[in-house]
Amino acid sequence: MDYAALWFWIVTACFAIYFFLEGFDFGVDLLRPFLARNERERKALINTIGPFWDGNEVWVILAAGAIFATFPLWYGALLTGLYPLFTLILLALIGRGVAFEFRAQVDHRHWRVFWDVTSFIGSFIPAFAWGLIMAALVQGLPIGQAGVYQGTLTSYITPFTLFGGLTTTLLFMLHGATFLLLRLDTQSALHARARSAALFWGAFATVAVLGFVYLGYVREELFRSFGLSNWVLPALAALTLAGIWLSLRLKRDGLSFAMSSLTIVFSVVTVFLGLFPKVLPSTLGAAYDLTIRNAASQPYTLYLMTIVGGIFLPLIIGYQAWNYYVFRHRIAVDEPKINQEIISHGTD
Repeated sequence: MDYAALWFWIVTACFAIYFFLEGFDFGVDLLRPFLARNERERKALINTIGPFWDGNEVWVILAAGAIFATFPLWYGALLTGLYPLFTLILLALIGRGVAFEFRAQVDHRHWRVFWDVTSFIGSFIPAFAWGLIMAALVQGLPIGQAGVYQGTLTSYITPFTLFGGLTTTLLFMLHGATFLLLRLDTQSALHARARSAALFWGAFATVAVLGFVYLGYVREELFRSFGLSNWVLPALAALTLAGIWLSLRLKRDGLSFAMSSLTIVFSVVTVFLGLFPKVLPSTLGAAYDLTIRNAASQPYTLYLMTIVGGIFLPLIIGYQAWNYYVFRHRIAVDEPKINQEIISHGTD
């Protein structure tokens, strides 16, 4: 078995699942200032993601751990080159988690506003930074001999990568709106506003995706290595993106969420499909590209990781599936007992 190729696709799956799951709770947090009109509605929005947000972050930890163990050169080059972005993401996620826990501890408007702002920033930074990172993977980094990063702190900042950050932010807002359609009471005004938000932000997300493809394919010529078969997933992503608008118009909430989920998954897989068999292109020359061959761990390490992954990945998937099943019911916005206790204890 080709364990290096297997682990490349396992890493791809971890990122795809992470963007699919964390994307909607980032989106809900980013939409909260635009949708909620009072404190009860703000609490309802928080409670839609309360049982899920911390469990969703497991997948990025798995992705990082898998890269560290199976592709150490990739891990070293990526974290060295994009160290400021990963630091910002980590600090933002810490602040976001603290905001969820502390918001309800003091019944004072200024206290809640402070933590709401912290939560918004803690969602915006990762949503934008992950798009920038994915675009940087496609664009490549100045990697030299032995995978040593030879750029500056801002070598990866280009119009293409910045547009990647904008695109993921807007896609997550759309994804969050479609998730709210499944979680909120269908008779509430908040549910109706979520549908309007999905249509509104979906239009911007569509323009952003088209702009990102234009910059990557026409201007930067980054996608020209794609063969005809490799364009199947991007085409499917475009179809599912169009399907979101149609399902929203037909008021098919489940289908809307499914279409936004598939759009994100197809988009992430497209990035890694465009890389394969590379893991990180070098802008200094093809001779310095990191691939699944020259960046991988020893075969025995990959073999042991496969055994470990085969044991624990099904357990993680099973636990998360059970968690989503237990908290599958819609949130009643007018329910007087809505509170933030679910934030702390929803996944215990």
